[in-house]
Amino acid sequence: MEKEKVLIIATVSGFAAQFEMNNIHILQSLGYEVHYAANFYNPHYGKDNQRLEGTGIICHQVDFARSPFCIKENGKAYRQLKKLMKECTFGIIHCHTPVGGALGRIVGRKYRKDGTKVLYTAHGFHFFQGAPLWNWLLYFPIEWLLAKDTDVLITINEEDYRRAKKYLAAKNRSIEKVQGVGIDIEEYQTYKLDKGKKRKELGILPDQYLLISIGELTKRKNHQIVIKALGLIKKECREKKIKYLICGEGPERKRLERLIRKEGLEEVVLLSGYRMDTKELLKISDCFLFPSKQEGLPVALMEAMAVGVPVVCSNIRGNKDLVLKGKWLVEQSPKAYKEAIIEVMKEKQGYTTLSASCDRKAVEKEYRRIYMQVKKDRELWQRKEKKIQHI
Repeated sequence: MEKEKVLIIATVSGFAAQFEMNNIHILQSLGYEVHYAANFYNPHYGKDNQRLEGTGIICHQVDFARSPFCIKENGKAYRQLKKLMKECTFGIIHCHTPVGGALGRIVGRKYRKDGTKVLYTAHGFHFFQGAPLWNWLLYFPIEWLLAKDTDVLITINEEDYRRAKKYLAAKNRSIEKVQGVGIDIEEYQTYKLDKGKKRKELGILPDQYLLISIGELTKRKNHQIVIKALGLIKKECREKKIKYLICGEGPERKRLERLIRKEGLEEVVLLSGYRMDTKELLKISDCFLFPSKQEGLPVALMEAMAVGVPVVCSNIRGNKDLVLKGKWLVEQSPKAYKEAIIEVMKEKQGYTTLSASCDRKAVEKEYRRIYMQVKKDRELWQRKEKKIQHI
């Protein structure tokens, strides 16, 4: 008997390898054949598409563009997705990322009439408290219109969940909240490492205070605010004690390099690119900085808290779901970060308590429950169709 197929959709190919492998394993354990549609020419989260080899996932190239304003590119992606769904019968379509999520649900609309179940995980709505008016004018109407084309909407933070329940509820639609993708907390807590050897490998001196940030080099991740804060600290003659490591790659690299030179921090700030050893880097760090302007429920922040490194982060949605003490949630200004960094250096402590609900086992339990319910609903629809055909 042929296995029923599930289609995972994301704009960039690296998304599945970085965030969705646990869910893919759950679907495979439930007997599904998993297909993955993404732009493999834009891996984004690392450049290695080979991470999906040997996983049993069947991959399909779809030329998604990350920006919704790339009309020509996304028009082509729409046609490719439409062709794929016509060629394959998918019992479940699980959409991720704004562009992939929107196009997947638009194309999937037709197949819901044939019993296909459509899920969408919102990894942080673009219309959030404090978001620019433009975000609300563009993204909220799209999500509101697509509500009727979504069987299950999964949110990952409290603000999005409450907004979805209030404004995005639709007939026969389930709205869920799951704590992101989850991490193996015990693995991070018990990971053993020769810290001195690792610091030496990176050229970090024993008496240097190591600050670290993990995230793409984009405006949204807001690394420039920490660099400016370190520029303020430099004026107080503290820079010799500090090394700041930024792990990530992206379009803002050259602009950040110019800012580093402008602030005279060439010996302080290191742009280390995309790293596969972030667990080790967190272990040797003295403080984790997360200045992002917008988040859903950030994995990097979870990882830092699980390791036990003190954290200082922006006072935004998602971060507030994880860091519950306002002292370590700072406003978006170089001065605020400067003061927070100096205080953490002085106290040698910060917020490190991560809720057990963020553990991978807890998240897997929730996703398994959701997938089991979707499978049950799908089977119920199939039985009803068979009865109708017999009549």
